[in-house]
Amino acid sequence: MPVDYSKWDALELSDDSDIEVHPNVDKKSFIRAKQTQIHQERQQRKQRMEALKYEVELHQALLKRISALVAALRSRASEAAAAQNPGQLAFQAVMESAGDEKDDALPPVPEGLRVDPNQPKTYSAMMAGLLDQVNKAMEAKKPDDRYKAMLEEIQVHETQVQTLIKESGDELAKLEKEEGKKITSEGIHTGFDSSFVNKTAGAGGDSTKVELLNPNYNPSEGSSSSTKDASVRKDDDDEIEASPAARKFADIPANNYSASLEYLTKNPQILSEKETDGLLVLAFDAALESKDERARQCVHQALLLQYCRSLGRDGVALFFKRITADGGNNAKEVFYKDVHDTHLRIRTRAREIVAERAAEPAEGVEQIQLHAVEPGTVISISVPEAGSEDPEVQEAREIFEHFSDEMRAALETGELDKVNEVLGKLSVEEAEEYVNLFGEANILSLEEQIIDGTTEEGKQQIKELEGRAAAERAAEAAAGATADPE
Repeated sequence: MPVDYSKWDALELSDDSDIEVHPNVDKKSFIRAKQTQIHQERQQRKQRMEALKYEVELHQALLKRISALVAALRSRASEAAAAQNPGQLAFQAVMESAGDEKDDALPPVPEGLRVDPNQPKTYSAMMAGLLDQVNKAMEAKKPDDRYKAMLEEIQVHETQVQTLIKESGDELAKLEKEEGKKITSEGIHTGFDSSFVNKTAGAGGDSTKVELLNPNYNPSEGSSSSTKDASVRKDDDDEIEASPAARKFADIPANNYSASLEYLTKNPQILSEKETDGLLVLAFDAALESKDERARQCVHQALLLQYCRSLGRDGVALFFKRITADGGNNAKEVFYKDVHDTHLRIRTRAREIVAERAAEPAEGVEQIQLHAVEPGTVISISVPEAGSEDPEVQEAREIFEHFSDEMRAALETGELDKVNEVLGKLSVEEAEEYVNLFGEANILSLEEQIIDGTTEEGKQQIKELEGRAAAERAAEAAAGATADPE
């Protein structure tokens, strides 16, 4: 298969060592002369191409203005026939055809290109020069219809500019073709020194865009702050309690955002996760007491702190700006829904706990019960008489009157079991207070138990007492023998 060497025809070597010259001509000098010639021709060709590009750009902009002037003059041709002053109409047409002032400057002159110093600096000046030439031609010809003659003269200039553009364009195309015939060192460039992967977007359906309170939020800031808060909270996990400042913040009504903003501005220290948890604990305690409004209030303020903290450095200002904005937005809906859901969960759990506590058996609850310790003794109940003249009895009666109705009824029965039943329903603190008041009023007293030995029940009680006494004597004897072995 023959080798095709035509691809090397485009190479232009200025130092070809295989060149053959006349024996009387120095080869090195010939090569240097050839190099100089090639570089000069290449440089001249580039300068000429730059000049032609400048001329084409300049003439195209000028042609646009001349064409606009011709169109304006043609549109007033009918008016000029009946007008007394056609020159005034021509002047109006010139003003209408004037372009924008920002596009009036000529394009920058390429480096190395020499231009006439007297050349106009703007297109307006060039149009003014063209109109001067037209007026001079009109003065020389003195036509009967000056308006029509002026239009024809301007059209002649328009044709000349079009011819210049065509000639310059043809010459430029010829030089560019000549420039592209040869492969030079300037045409060498790096082709594949970088990689690019065009990743197509994954096809997906309609997506729901959620409006955020802070679109410029940087998650890295939130993670760093949460890490710091976590390190601070290591020692506080055992007991979560809101500070006094946070408790005051919880008292601010949920709809009074101006007061909340002012309070946070003065007390920025409550913007911590610990305070948020503390307010949620307050909400839970309120829910256990069936105070739903108070619980919702605490939940609202707790989540307000959480949102302000999670929105970044300017989270407080941004949160209140979005939450107080007129009209509805997704940011408000997200916050209010979070408050509602959190309050609902707390209230539901609190009611479950209350129901569980109510269903728990009473045996597991610590109680205070009254019983006689010494064998053969009983606790007797003596209710102070009403209307007694004795000061001590009157004082005791006054204490008795302050008891609850249930406790007074149990004492009036004189049965210790009834009193113990009422005490069993009270907390330890309340029961202890009742016992102390019983002592102050001398309501309870220890007495010897009278046993009727003629009845079976009495006989049984006597046997039990004798058995206890014998057991106590045996225990004392054993203790004495152990202490004195002799």
